Amino acid sequence: MKKILIPVAVLLCACSNPGTTPTAAATQPAAADSTATEVAETSETSETSDQEIDAASGATSVPNETSFNGILVIPPQHHATVTLTMGGSIRSTSLLAGAHVKRGSVLATLENPEFIALQQSYLDSHAQNEYLRTEFLRQQTLSREEASSQKRFQQSKAEYLSMRSRMDAAAAQLALLGIDTARLLQEGIVPFLEIKAPISGYAADVKMNIGRHFSAGEPLCEIVDKSDMMLQLTAYEKDLAHLKVGDRVEFRVNGMDRRSFHGTVTMIGQQVNSENRSIEVYVRIAEQDPQFRPGMYATARILRK
Repeated sequence: MKKILIPVAVLLCACSNPGTTPTAAATQPAAADSTATEVAETSETSETSDQEIDAASGATSVPNETSFNGILVIPPQHHATVTLTMGGSIRSTSLLAGAHVKRGSVLATLENPEFIALQQSYLDSHAQNEYLRTEFLRQQTLSREEASSQKRFQQSKAEYLSMRSRMDAAAAQLALLGIDTARLLQEGIVPFLEIKAPISGYAADVKMNIGRHFSAGEPLCEIVDKSDMMLQLTAYEKDLAHLKVGDRVEFRVNGMDRRSFHGTVTMIGQQVNSENRSIEVYVRIAEQDPQFRPGMYATARILRK
């Protein structure tokens, strides 16, 4: 009797679960895909984080984020205070605040008896000076020829020099009042002193009215020339590292429809205010605007290339 041998190993392999091997094989690619997704998400998160850091550092390093408050100002050479070197009462004026005036135009007329006396003093001293000069030259010639005493010559010289000094002093006072002595010699005494504009610009803070008396040195009005206004910014000690002469500035003025203007830093103050630790920074404005007014508030920032 023959025995039949059946390979058990083959049967066991055949009876095993046919889906086990494919499932394991499928699990491995899924795990690989999950790992790749996680790496990709980590990479994207890292890139996003880097971008945020770069954006933050970029905003910090660029002074556009640092704003400065300031006001519009008039340079000293474009701002004049009209005062008197001789007191008196206003005889006539038609000046109103905001009116545009030209340099040399008459703002008002002033009356003062001392003004008339000063003109008379100059005319008298001028006439006496001519006579004494002629006499001095004559005595000088006689003294050289020994036809006159030395004492008489010295006396004539002293009188001539004294009168010339008086005439020059009167001429200097009239020049301070804006009186041309050559015109005075031709046309005679002027009864009223004309107050003229020292610069061209707009009248402001007008205090004159007919009959009002002003003492010497008392301001009558202000004249402001807006053709070359500047921006005065307020900075602090911590801002000095981000400021230098030549920096480009962008600013906006309150009440001007959010329009932007530009300028250049021309001066940085060298003294710190002891009360609020502030520093004055002056900006030359590139685009002047007729709507600019001294004292208007502005907000500015420094532009970097």
